Amino acid sequence: MRLPRRARVGTPAPHPARAASARRSAGLAAGAVLLTALSACTGGGGSGAAGDDDATPEEVLAQAKEQLDSTPGVHVVLTSDGLPEGETGLVGADVVGTHEPSLALEGTITVRLSGIEPVVPIVAVDGETYAQLPLTSDYQVVDPSDYGAPADPAQLLSTDAGFSSLLTQTTDVEAGDQVRGGEDNTEVLTEYTGTVPGTAAANILPTAEGDFDVAYTVTDDGELRQMVVTGAFYGGDDQVTYTVDFDQYGIEQEITAP
Repeated sequence: MRLPRRARVGTPAPHPARAASARRSAGLAAGAVLLTALSACTGGGGSGAAGDDDATPEEVLAQAKEQLDSTPGVHVVLTSDGLPEGETGLVGADVVGTHEPSLALEGTITVRLSGIEPVVPIVAVDGETYAQLPLTSDYQVVDPSDYGAPADPAQLLSTDAGFSSLLTQTTDVEAGDQVRGGEDNTEVLTEYTGTVPGTAAANILPTAEGDFDVAYTVTDDGELRQMVVTGAFYGGDDQVTYTVDFDQYGIEQEITAP
């Protein structure tokens, strides 16, 4: 007599509901991995405090100061508006300022003097300022304050008494909207407004008096791009505006006495 064959024991078919649940779990896990990867690539709100939605305006300005103070060098362009008629003063500048290897500045400044506005090549290094004055071919040591400029222009890049010092002395700071700007509109910029005391503005020009309105433009990476300061730089009621643009962070230039 032949015995009946044993039935083959196979893997039981998954329950339809459990199979659907497993597929959903796998899909959710894959989605989580994808979102994590995308977040790592985009860096969230940016690498600096300006790109951090949780950063306060004061924290953004503090980081902008750190960025400016720590760069080896930077290109600075200064323009003015509202300089009182007949006033001897600083009209503009186009310079490179360095922190390394030393605090120094080189470029040109424009001053108003006796009704004319000459563009004067200058070098400021080691506490001395050298200028090539109009109708001369050689540099000579000068006192820039005689021409309405800071006594030591290199100090405009100092960490405790330069442009950056205004950032952390600003009160009533408010953040504006984000806009696109920079080369090919590749940068995300935010404007911050506030007020600085005359003692802070005197770091730019020692004749500054009273409170000053300020506006800063900061990139999403925390770099200061522009500073606009308005107030009585030359005393009295005349309101003068100085606009200072910063670019080429990290520029390296050895500046020596001519």
